[in-house]
Amino acid sequence: MAIEIKAPAFPESVADGEVAAWHKQEGEAVSRDELIVEIETDKVVMEVVAPEDGVLAKMHVQEGDTIASEQLLATLEQGVAVATPAAEDSTAEVPAIDAAAQEDVAALLGPAARQLVEEHQLDIGKIAGTGKNGRITKEDILKHMKDTASAAPVTAAPVPEPAAVPDVPLAPTGERVEKRVPMTRMRAKIAERLLNATQETAMLTTFNEVNMAPMMALRSKYREKFEKAHNGTRLGFMGMFVKAACEALKRYPEVNASIDGNDVVYHGYQDIGVAVSTEGGLVVPVLRDADFMSVADVEAAIRDMGLRARDNKLTIEDMTGGTFTVTNGGVFGSLMSTPILNPPQTGILGMHKIQERPMAVNGEVVILPMMYLALSYDHRLVDGKSAVQFLVAVKDLIEDPARILLQL
Repeated sequence: MAIEIKAPAFPESVADGEVAAWHKQEGEAVSRDELIVEIETDKVVMEVVAPEDGVLAKMHVQEGDTIASEQLLATLEQGVAVATPAAEDSTAEVPAIDAAAQEDVAALLGPAARQLVEEHQLDIGKIAGTGKNGRITKEDILKHMKDTASAAPVTAAPVPEPAAVPDVPLAPTGERVEKRVPMTRMRAKIAERLLNATQETAMLTTFNEVNMAPMMALRSKYREKFEKAHNGTRLGFMGMFVKAACEALKRYPEVNASIDGNDVVYHGYQDIGVAVSTEGGLVVPVLRDADFMSVADVEAAIRDMGLRARDNKLTIEDMTGGTFTVTNGGVFGSLMSTPILNPPQTGILGMHKIQERPMAVNGEVVILPMMYLALSYDHRLVDGKSAVQFLVAVKDLIEDPARILLQL
C-alpha cells in the first residue's frame, strides 16, 4: 500500500520552506516515527517522520528544493521488506576493479571522486570500490591515497648545506583556504529582519548599571532549597530579570506596545521573548503571560525552550508574538552591547557579564559585582524619559528583590 508523505502545514507567516536534508534514500527501509527529511523555514527546522513501517519508494523533491505547505515529498510503500546485502558481510573485502572495466567505472565516478583521480593521476584499477554496485566513492580514494602513502618507503633526506638567511621575508607557502557555502534560509531571514530593524525604526539605546550583590546573596542563600522545592529547577538570574521586566512594563506600557501602521497597540499582557543562541542562529521563543508565572515557572520554561531550540524542536507558535524581549549576552562574556529591536516590539533589554568593579558607596570605595544593562527602544513611540525610567525601575527591582514580590 502506497502512503503519501507530505510537508507540514505552514502557518500564514511562513510562505514556503526548503528541503534541508534527507535522512533516508529511495529503497531504504524506514520505521514508524523515524526521521525521513528536514524542512527548513524562515523560523524553524521542521522534522517529517515516517507514518508507518515500510520502504521509501520514491522521493519527489531533492535537497535544496523550495516547497509549499503540504506539498508531496515522498511515497512510502507500507510493510515492504528490503534486502540489505551489505549487512550480510560488512567485513568482506571488495575486489579491485580490473583494467578492462576501468572505463565503465570512470564513467560512474562522482564529481568529487573524479576530481581527486584527475588531480593525483590515480589508477582506478587499483582502488577497491565500496559503493553501490562497486562504485568508487570519494572515501575509497582518500583511503587508497592514505594507504599508499603509509606503504611508501621512507628514505633519509640528505642534509643540505646551511643557506644564507635572505634579507627579505619569504612568501608564505601554506594554502590560503577559502570555503563558500550558501546562507541557510533561517540565517538569511535573521539577516533580513535585523537589517529591517535598523532601517525602519528610530532605534536608540540607553544604559545603566545594577549592583548584583543582593541578587547573588539571595541566590546563594536559597539555591539548594529552591532546587529541591521545584523538582530540580535551578535558580538563575533570568527568572528574576523577566519578572522585573514584567513589573516595569506595567508601569511604562509604551515600552510594551507596538506600532501598527498609524496606530499604537497597547498590550494589556506581558509576553516576554527570550533570545536563545543556536547553531543555526538566534531564535526568540516567547513566554506567554509571563507576568502570571512564578520565578520557578520562568526558569523551567527557559530551560525547556533552550533544550528544544538546541534540538530544533521549537515550533512556529513558540516564536510567534511577544511584546518585549530579554537577551543575555553576558553568558558569552559580553561586557556591554546595544541589542537590536525585534519588530514590531518597541523595546529589548540586554543583560551582560557580571564584573567586579570599584564603586563609591557612602564616600568609600567598595568592590561590587556590577552588570551593565542596556535598553534599546523605538524612539518613534518611546520617549527618552520613559526609557530611562523603565531601566531605573528594573535596576531598583533587581537591587532590592523583595520589591518584585511586593510589587513596589
